[in-house]
Amino acid sequence: MNDDRLQKIIDLRHTLHQYPELSMEERETMRRIKAFLRENTGAVIVDREGWFYAVLPGSDPEASAIAFRADMDALPIREPDGVPYASVHDGVSHKCGHDGHCAALCGLAMALEDCEHSRTVYLIFQPGEEIGAGGELCAGLLREKEIAEVFAFHNLSGYPEGALVYRNGLTCPASEGLTVRLHGEQSHASYPEAGNNPAAAVSRVALFSQTLAERPHDGMALCTVAGIRVGAGDFGISPGEGELCLTLRAERETEMKRMERELLRYAAEQAEAAGLSMDCQTCDCFPETRNHGESVQRVLRCAKAQGIPAIEMEQLWRPSEDFGHYLKECPGALVFIGNGTDWPPLHTVEYDFNDRILPAAIRLFSGLCVSARPPRVRQKTGAASFA
Repeated sequence: MNDDRLQKIIDLRHTLHQYPELSMEERETMRRIKAFLRENTGAVIVDREGWFYAVLPGSDPEASAIAFRADMDALPIREPDGVPYASVHDGVSHKCGHDGHCAALCGLAMALEDCEHSRTVYLIFQPGEEIGAGGELCAGLLREKEIAEVFAFHNLSGYPEGALVYRNGLTCPASEGLTVRLHGEQSHASYPEAGNNPAAAVSRVALFSQTLAERPHDGMALCTVAGIRVGAGDFGISPGEGELCLTLRAERETEMKRMERELLRYAAEQAEAAGLSMDCQTCDCFPETRNHGESVQRVLRCAKAQGIPAIEMEQLWRPSEDFGHYLKECPGALVFIGNGTDWPPLHTVEYDFNDRILPAAIRLFSGLCVSARPPRVRQKTGAASFA
């Protein structure tokens, strides 16, 4: 990446930052990225419903294909004034760095224009990572195109700027949002016995939820209360509706689902005992993300060749990542690149993606495209088809 190309990538990142869009609403974001790729690369762009991918054909039809994923969505966080390219959409901003992930993949496409690569390269631009909806939507492409490996990176504060941060095996836990609603009957606050207030039952379920993580588990397990609502604080009303919102998180999806079953069983018992009805809903469902050993080793070899320092992550990264859907389809790895040891944390109002780490991401991914192909190769399926 020469200075002119790098500046184009940085300018693209700032534009994406200025016009953020929430999960599954990334229409303008996709339009801007596709326009950039058409203007600056020869990549073949293929539209899918709600997302798209770009293809850079390789020189060897027998070589295995490789894919890279970038997420595109922003967060419902208001950005403070002072950033020259601050969000123009009040209450929406790129406070997780997905604008940088997209810019890096566009930079990879530019870098490969002048680089001999035998492997066909797929660049997947995915919506909805923040709510766990996009990974499952896009991951089927790996099977459809018989892609042999898939990679992604996430920027990460608290580690040296530009350093590769990696973990073998389990890298991110599974998680889901669980909402439990208890329905009783509203009455006047002076006659609570005339209704059925679910407050006590909701409280008991909330307290029970905190005991789940204390039990023996196969690895880390967390149950976090994300919200409790019973009534609106009107002192003349004894409410008839209650809601408890929880985030379940565990190293294994099976363990997370076991906690869900236990909690719903207890909630149903409390509802029945109190004469309440109950319903529940899950959302923001993320699989566990488990890196494949050989894929991590290939990343490490590329980092060494590029002079990029590597740091092994001792503990899993607790936030969940829907990249786990891709790793169920084929080998690959989610790795991290440090923003800086003192860089503001992700999902905070002070955070902004560090443009200085873009060259490291591009060099690392370029190395994976041109390095020796892994033993697994694509099966012949006739003429190449990218659509």
